[in-house]
Amino acid sequence: MDEQFYNFIIDQLVEKGLCIIEDALPLELCNQLLQTAKHNQNFKQAGISASSHLHINTNRRRDKILWLNETTKAQSNYLAIMQQLQEKLNRELFLGIQFYESHFAKYSDGDFYEKHLDAFKNSKNRVVTTVYYLNNEWCEKDGGELFIYDKEDLLIQKVLPKHNTLVVFLSEDFPHEVVATNKTRYSIAGWFRIDKHL
Repeated sequence: MDEQFYNFIIDQLVEKGLCIIEDALPLELCNQLLQTAKHNQNFKQAGISASSHLHINTNRRRDKILWLNETTKAQSNYLAIMQQLQEKLNRELFLGIQFYESHFAKYSDGDFYEKHLDAFKNSKNRVVTTVYYLNNEWCEKDGGELFIYDKEDLLIQKVLPKHNTLVVFLSEDFPHEVVATNKTRYSIAGWFRIDKHL
């Protein structure tokens, strides 16, 4: 990715705390990541936790997840782009990010994730959130939008989970939710963290 891509994200985070880019990454990479997700049988039910103890609560979230690794070229390429973004965030915004973690998220028909913050209360760990959408031919009737709120709990943005759209925002500043989807929905959720990698 060129410097303009990273600079735009930095500028938007400074100005708004939130950045949304359509047609964000090379289209071939998006297609490869979608195929990786679709053909993997190892997705696990997602949990909710601010500690090492995972808590499954399907009344709060129903997606299934699969952590990214470097077993495919597509995953390696995506993680390399995020590594460059991490370096840029640290250089320009002095965030002290130590590592980036991310997982594929699969929402089946009817799945959702209720409103939440990615930065756990009283635990400064996740500082910047990324969401990257992999879905072809998505429209409003398909549901599954990302609703983003401000600190006063006002809805400020609705994001359709359209193919090759990247969302980046400050983790502590924006409560958000995934409304119920009407068909299978794939994305990659990620977090730049300032705590130590376990």
